[in-house]
Amino acid sequence: MPITPSAFAHVRLTVTDIDRSRAFYDEVFGLPVAFQLPPDADEETRQQLSFLFGGVIYQLGDSLLGLRPVAKDRFDEDRVGLDHLSLAVASHEELEAAAAVLGGRGVAHEGIKDIGAGYILEFRDPDNIALELFAPKP
Repeated sequence: MPITPSAFAHVRLTVTDIDRSRAFYDEVFGLPVAFQLPPDADEETRQQLSFLFGGVIYQLGDSLLGLRPVAKDRFDEDRVGLDHLSLAVASHEELEAAAAVLGGRGVAHEGIKDIGAGYILEFRDPDNIALELFAPKP
């Protein structure tokens, strides 16, 4: 009998500069922080939150999106591992609003594309990680 997961619990992206990446993800997505190490954390708290590796984990609906600062190179979707991360939005109108947010922050994107099953908006984070927003067709 196969394993039958029902959803992603979390995704963690490895980044080179946590401050730069946090600024990007905070500004672009504005997700609430689920876990981060407080600057004044005692040793017991540091031990409990050691799984963060100095990064942050955001709440994304019923899932989590984490950033882990350990990479020494740049993202390349042509290597084994992650191709891209696609996040869902409810409508084409939300994609239009997202394109305006990205444009207002100087984040390059490829415009909204019709891919048959829905619409996508592709862009990249500061480490060149390929990100996508997807809206289904009504």
